[in-house]
Amino acid sequence: MSQILIAKAALYRGDAFSSLGPVDSGMAHKRSAEVLYVSQNGIEGDGQVDKRHHGGPDRVIHQFPREHYGEYRRRDMLRRQVDAPSMGENLSSVGILEQDLHIGDVVQIGTAVLQLSQPRSPCFKLDLRYDYPGFALAMQTLGMSGWFYRVLQAGEIRSNDPMRLSERLSDISVAEAMAIYFSPRFDEAAYARLLNCEGLAQSWRGSLARRLESGKIEDWRARLIGPTAAALAAALA
Repeated sequence: MSQILIAKAALYRGDAFSSLGPVDSGMAHKRSAEVLYVSQNGIEGDGQVDKRHHGGPDRVIHQFPREHYGEYRRRDMLRRQVDAPSMGENLSSVGILEQDLHIGDVVQIGTAVLQLSQPRSPCFKLDLRYDYPGFALAMQTLGMSGWFYRVLQAGEIRSNDPMRLSERLSDISVAEAMAIYFSPRFDEAAYARLLNCEGLAQSWRGSLARRLESGKIEDWRARLIGPTAAALAAALA
């Protein structure tokens, strides 16, 4: 299988960070690049502040469809004019959405071979960055968050390199994976189906396995509204 998905993507990287009130973030510090040097451990010159929840071998490269900026502007969620790479993405593309790629898809860009590992799990830093309470929850609900790749073969990605689909290993799209994982309704069969997807990120596998064992969905409040606000909400519940 060899199918051109998009003709090219804009490339970004950066390892600087700044304060978002109570936390630091590098989301606002990605800069345009003509080439990305990628390996299983990361992108040269790129970095994450919170290495517990960001980065790692399953989340080396973040791709975000540029079309989503227009949709968030139409919903009045962006209170100033912003565009790529304001979501902290490494690849900005037009013409491919969450419905078009599947968990486990193997793609080649330049000399690098990547595998789609998971959708982005939105967090409360988006609320702080855009001064819009509930941004992360809205992104999760709308399913417009982009996705992550692991690196199967290190290489160079250049801005004029096409993205080619080399192999499809599951029947679950990024959009369907988000719908399953983030649904407030417990669905044992759907969790088992997603868990069986080849290439799914280890963190998602662990969460799904714990749900199947416990019979309940984990508390998302710390991720969506921040640990301090989540602790207060739990105390008041």
